[in-house]
Amino acid sequence: MASAQAEAIKDRLREFAAGLDPNMELEQMRASYETFAALTTVPEGVEWTQVDAGGVPAIWADAAAGASDRVLQYVHGGGYVIGSADYYYRRLTGHLARAIGCRVLNVDYRLAPEFPHPAPVEDSTAAYRWLLDQGFEPAHIAIAGDSAGGGLTVATLLSIRDVGLPMPAAAVPLSPWVDMEGTGESMVTMAERDVLVSPDTIKGMAEAFLAGQDPRSPLAAPLHADLSGLCPLYIQVGGDETLLDDSTRLAERVGHAGVECRIDVFPEMQHVFQMAAGTMPEADEAIGRIAEWLRPRLGLA
Repeated sequence: MASAQAEAIKDRLREFAAGLDPNMELEQMRASYETFAALTTVPEGVEWTQVDAGGVPAIWADAAAGASDRVLQYVHGGGYVIGSADYYYRRLTGHLARAIGCRVLNVDYRLAPEFPHPAPVEDSTAAYRWLLDQGFEPAHIAIAGDSAGGGLTVATLLSIRDVGLPMPAAAVPLSPWVDMEGTGESMVTMAERDVLVSPDTIKGMAEAFLAGQDPRSPLAAPLHADLSGLCPLYIQVGGDETLLDDSTRLAERVGHAGVECRIDVFPEMQHVFQMAAGTMPEADEAIGRIAEWLRPRLGLA
């Protein structure tokens, strides 16, 4: 059974979603998204520093006593249309830095509709290349992201492979959006349980992101990609998400491609429930599992 905190946060998400007007101006929508920051506590002992990561703005999260030669590259969610490295993601990446015990590079990639596909994957790949140029060993780098950022995590791995860069040690897609067409059965079966992400939301964001391009382009919709040769993946997803089948199908297909993959489905949890780090026990447990899985792969165990 979900915790009382989870039920309270679910109510807040429902109120937020109900207040989104389909005709709302883009800047209003982007500003409203930053209210999610209130769901995440400010972690103690973390410092944040802005940086230019190879031409891409980013924010370092450094936890006290964290390893300086290991790094998690993080790409935020928001349907490729909203969201930023600041506000809520500053806090979330701080929690990850503390739990894992390494630096987190929070990448502020370009957004659609101003910068449609493939701008986000170009920016994420550029940031990864910059980390390599800074002297980080590939075996000491991981990549993670949530929602659109979860899909972008996988797309970045594909881009890294295709341009001949060394693969990172591991990747952690959280509730990854990897199907631009919304064909998963959970888009229907979970429509009444998911209080945040609706089929109409997915459709509108996909149209803005693709700008008329092929919805099955591998770097836009990794579900349709050749997934061979990728590093190990750890997928987390909520059991009440419309995007649940994006995660389960991705796990199945990377497994068929011979890639090591673990998937944890958290019962009764909403989309990117990890955003409630510090305020909800399920979110803290999820982040603990990420740290437990990542640390040995980064050589931190």
